[in-house]
Amino acid sequence: MITATVQPTTIWIDACPAHLPGVEDGVAVLLPDGRQAALFRTRDHRLYAVDNIDPYTGAAVISRGIVGDRAGEPTIASPMLKHVFSLPTGRSLDDEHTCLTTWPVRRRGATVQIAVRTEEGTP
Repeated sequence: MITATVQPTTIWIDACPAHLPGVEDGVAVLLPDGRQAALFRTRDHRLYAVDNIDPYTGAAVISRGIVGDRAGEPTIASPMLKHVFSLPTGRSLDDEHTCLTTWPVRRRGATVQIAVRTEEGTP
């Protein structure tokens, strides 16, 4: 019996115009698989994408969180219960067992893009 192996592929999707999000603002982005990402720009103009779903409440609110930093590490605080997460890694700074998914982000011309993994041959 021959077994076919599906290879995951990384694709870059257009998330929003390059002027968004504003500094220390967030934008919610619907990904092709139905998940939501929260896209942020920090004061030093770095871009980060993390899961928009708050793991503590299940609400899609992280994009409306408070951008800040802890000891120089860029962070996002959930707007509901104020749990703080690292923007680069997604890990909770309040609970070592909780984290947000992260995605690579880049700016290409007039567009911000997020890298997502997909099965080969699917958009």
